[in-house]
Amino acid sequence: MTRLLAGLVDDAAVFPPGSASLPDAVAAHRRHRAAWYADLVGPLLLPASAIAAGELSGLVDPAEGFVIGLIGDTGIERLPVARSFLPPDGVAARQVEVPVAKRGEDPQPGLAELVKLAEQWDGIQVYAEIPLTFGLMGALDTVAEARAGGLPVAAKFRTGGLAAELFPTPVELAAVICACRDRELPFKLTAGLHHAIRHRDPETGFTHHGFVNVLAAALAAVEGAEVDAVAELLAATDPVRVVERVRAHRDADRPLWVGYGSCSIEEPLTDLIRLGLVNGGYKE
Repeated sequence: MTRLLAGLVDDAAVFPPGSASLPDAVAAHRRHRAAWYADLVGPLLLPASAIAAGELSGLVDPAEGFVIGLIGDTGIERLPVARSFLPPDGVAARQVEVPVAKRGEDPQPGLAELVKLAEQWDGIQVYAEIPLTFGLMGALDTVAEARAGGLPVAAKFRTGGLAAELFPTPVELAAVICACRDRELPFKLTAGLHHAIRHRDPETGFTHHGFVNVLAAALAAVEGAEVDAVAELLAATDPVRVVERVRAHRDADRPLWVGYGSCSIEEPLTDLIRLGLVNGGYKE
């Protein structure tokens, strides 16, 4: 696997639309981690409510060093409880991802609470999921200030969902990418990134961002491209332009964009193979 793609796709198998059972998700993640494409795969993402209910106990061998990411479906205030239910051996929480506000709400109170928790969680990366609505830029300033102060915090945004308004336009997403670039702020994405290239879902009619488009856009942003040029890459439906930019940086570390969660590992892997960005069947 190339350096540019390492750890790009977190395993969100238990979340919709995949909705795998926890035992099935753990077994499948174990297979992914042993496969030739293991370097592509990040941690297994699990809801904090499942951890708090003790559902992971007995599913993991203490000797295997299982790594997970906690998704804060319990709310910020109950995350410490969920962490306390992690089995003491064999499971490590690498990251915590938490919505800090609903769409239209002020994100600052939730951010302040999450930053306080980050001060107590040594070694765990914290992602604040910020709505792409009211108070966005101020929230990015707050996260950037906390990060500059030494806290392991970063941003997270949604790029899809069950309603059209949950899919940001190319210009909206480009503005967020450039805003993170200007603040030297890493970010994650979630939802809607089902395939490599921007496309329209024939069943819903929603137009989805492509994860290779996002990768090309992030590369352009860190090279100094402004919002309009970044938006053009996000809007491209012809793969040639974005694939060539990504291929040219295949041996570099991925800048700015940490990655995204996908309920399927096979779908993005298959797309990467078809586009010639990954050589199927063996480690590069």
